Amino acid sequence: MASSRDRQRKLARAKLDRQLARRAAAAKRRRQIQAGVGVAVVLALIVAGSAWALGAFDDEPKENTAAEDVCLWTPQDATANTNLKDVGTPATKGLPTSGVRPMTVTTNQGAPVTVELDLAGAPCAAASIAHLASRSFYDNTKCHEITTEGAVRCGDPSGTGLGGPTYSFYDENVPTAAPSPSASPAPGQPATYPKGTVAMIANPPGANGSQFLIFFKDFTTATPKYPVIGRVTGGIDVVEKIGAKPTVDNGTGAKVKPKDDDVVIQSLTVGEPVAQVTSAPAPTPSASGAPAASPSAG
Repeated sequence: MASSRDRQRKLARAKLDRQLARRAAAAKRRRQIQAGVGVAVVLALIVAGSAWALGAFDDEPKENTAAEDVCLWTPQDATANTNLKDVGTPATKGLPTSGVRPMTVTTNQGAPVTVELDLAGAPCAAASIAHLASRSFYDNTKCHEITTEGAVRCGDPSGTGLGGPTYSFYDENVPTAAPSPSASPAPGQPATYPKGTVAMIANPPGANGSQFLIFFKDFTTATPKYPVIGRVTGGIDVVEKIGAKPTVDNGTGAKVKPKDDDVVIQSLTVGEPVAQVTSAPAPTPSASGAPAASPSAG
């Protein structure tokens, strides 16, 4: 009988061991599953948090516009200066900033004068002139001065030196000052404003509008103030012809007005931007400059 009880105890113990082993294995599986679920949840939370930080759950994704403005246009009061003409303002975004843009100035003095506007050095001046040209702003206006610096001054519909659009813009490409106040550049050095240079002119400096200069001879100065916006590529002889006209007092004591007051821009047009700059015109002999031009407006 004793042996029978021993066998029963052994069988019961073996059964219990098997049950304990199954329970341990099941508990281990549960712990593995729970651990796997926990890792998955943590990873999901990390991914969701990163997506939230990057704005994935915003109703409307935000655009980065901080660097889109190329130019700023400062309003000018047309009630304070009745010589200003309102033709709207150019765009501020998406403006070309490389290559050149062709400009054609047709006058009553001969063949058209062609110019390359420098989009890299003066993108805002080019944008402004293109905008004004598209509004026929320059058509049938006079070049009202032949400056003592050797440039023809144009772009003011009022012909007073005070006219322009109802906005202004800042200087972009003013040349580096000459090392000395000499009227002639040092040997081997180019003039501050070489013959054929096209530049903005404004009063006060920095408040540019529509008025520009075309230099018909070299001009060097220790205090440059005109932003360079381009250069003549054709018709410089027409600019020289205008520059040779006799001048009379413009009413302010400055002898800069063309005597017959007959230099008229019949049309001014601006073409589309192009990547390549055409070859430069043949160099011309340097000529002495002279004192600054009369007070001006943009």
